[in-house]
Amino acid sequence: MWTSLRLSLVAAALLAATAAQAGRSCEPQKPTLDSVRQSLNLAQNVAQTLDASGAQVVLLGRQGQDLRKYQLQFSHMGWAYKSATGAWRVVHKLNDCGTAASHVYRQGLGEFFLDDMWRYQAVMVVPTKDVQQKLLLALSANAQPLQLHEPRYSMLAYPWSQRYQQSNQWALETLAQAMAPQTVHDRGQAQAWLQLQGYQPSDLRIGAMTRLGGRITRANIAFDDHPPEKRFAGHIETATVDSALLFMQRSGLASAPVLLR
Repeated sequence: MWTSLRLSLVAAALLAATAAQAGRSCEPQKPTLDSVRQSLNLAQNVAQTLDASGAQVVLLGRQGQDLRKYQLQFSHMGWAYKSATGAWRVVHKLNDCGTAASHVYRQGLGEFFLDDMWRYQAVMVVPTKDVQQKLLLALSANAQPLQLHEPRYSMLAYPWSQRYQQSNQWALETLAQAMAPQTVHDRGQAQAWLQLQGYQPSDLRIGAMTRLGGRITRANIAFDDHPPEKRFAGHIETATVDSALLFMQRSGLASAPVLLR
């Protein structure tokens, strides 16, 4: 159950030479027996909690990086849904390490938490029944999760631009399309829906030298999609798990976040 293969929604192919990442470092590290054990224990505990919740779809976040200097707890999120077989699957977007490219994947809980965790904790929010039904319909299909996917990836993509797309941004735009399939057909319309619903991205304070270093040394970091007046002032707005959790609760789309260990 916890060792199912990582599948791409596009080609259902194994990840080959390039590893994928989101919300964690891209340093080459071999998993240890202890890290695998802790990841699988967390996955099992999460599965039991999800089963007990009675939910069909939840927003699930993990801690792949230490983001406390930005006052953030969680680094990456995806939509977990209960499949027809009763197994939980997670649909989420991952960046190909060392590149500015990304893909959307459907994984088991074990794989979701085996991805180089910084802290073995997770968070979930349970959407309302209406939101769950709409998301389940969208996530169960093979094509719909890809409709708003932009392969060009930037870890700090501006949430109101279509130039790049990071993982948490994809999850929010996918929510928008699931909620309003008749009116949301592209990323611009999805972002308009999110703004109308009151979504507010996180405002990270990142100085010029840090921005320059990140842009030069990391292929998956870009800032040219951010408004110059905000960028030059060190205000980098981007979609985060923490901002999504707050949005889901404030908008009445989901219950309060629940911490899972």
